[in-house]
Amino acid sequence: MVVKIDEDACIACGLCEEACPVDALTIEDVAKVDADICEDIGDCVDVCPVDALSL
Repeated sequence: MVVKIDEDACIACGLCEEACPVDALTIEDVAKVDADICEDIGDCVDVCPVDALSL
């Protein structure tokens, strides 16, 4: 599985990018996940202030 991003809810704050231990997230207009790198650790989900990320 890969972390799912609700692009309508994402505010591109960057907290998920900072929290990801494998650098699978980048911030553009919204957060983007690299499915080839994501290991479903969930640290990004835990820090999202608007609940835009889910496993």
